[in-house]
Amino acid sequence: MFSCALCEKETVYVVSLCNKCRRIKHLLNLYDERVYEVLESVLVRNVEGQNNKVDNVLKKDLEKREYNLRKKNKLNNIE
Repeated sequence: MFSCALCEKETVYVVSLCNKCRRIKHLLNLYDERVYEVLESVLVRNVEGQNNKVDNVLKKDLEKREYNLRKKNKLNNIE
């Protein structure tokens, strides 16, 4: 009983890669450098992307707080 050589999570008995990692290996063999380009462009955030994400999260948080304040004020004015 061994761990998968790639993900190190799944248990393998005879082969060195689990089914999911074998699929990744197959895609790497088919598409070579394109796989790395796609992973970097889609999954890895650059500094600009990180800042954009922070701005979006802060904006949503502020909008939620404003909504809650308006809702609270509206309830207080009714009572």
